[in-house]
Amino acid sequence: MIGAETGSHLKDAFVILVGVLGFKGRWTGVNMYGAPVDLSFKQISSLAGAWTEEPRTSLRPLKRNSEMKYQSRSLRLSNNNITELHDLLKPVRHFLAEPSLLAWLDLSFNKISHIDQVLCELRELRVLYLHGNSIFILSEVDRLGVLPHLHTVTLHGNVIETNNAYRSRVISALPQLKTMDFSAVTSQERVMAKIWHHSNNRGRSSKKTPQ
Repeated sequence: MIGAETGSHLKDAFVILVGVLGFKGRWTGVNMYGAPVDLSFKQISSLAGAWTEEPRTSLRPLKRNSEMKYQSRSLRLSNNNITELHDLLKPVRHFLAEPSLLAWLDLSFNKISHIDQVLCELRELRVLYLHGNSIFILSEVDRLGVLPHLHTVTLHGNVIETNNAYRSRVISALPQLKTMDFSAVTSQERVMAKIWHHSNNRGRSSKKTPQ
């Protein structure tokens, strides 16, 4: 049985791996995302007050700039009691030296029911974990399509996972996706997602056609 602390450290290692494999931008290798600012297991229910929390310690020490903000592109808010995301930018701006460059965000195992538009403001986001929440409207995944660099997402453990079109719908909405629910997106799945998309559009069009 892996404890909470060990699981947290394993996630740190995964940050490095995802970074090395998934991004060829201005930062490379292990320095790409930096050690995550870890606010997991803090019993946070409101993001508006998350700035008062002290990040958990990590195997990789967090570096700060002259303003005492963390030089990291990763933020972990998993295993809390968060229900709403509209105040997400408050802790992002408070803790990160360059908040506009946030690339890795872990919101897993909370009580989030909607994919808020605020996520669309994180234009540099590469990795987004939303598994283990209460998201129930599958079409809200479409909102993430505006994020040009998002290549990894998790949504399993939400109500939307029970939809028969779940995986095809997500891959269709996020054509740049490389990994979904910790599983690589295959070329066959991309084809099936395109077929689903065209079939779904035809169905909508026929319903609008006057009889």
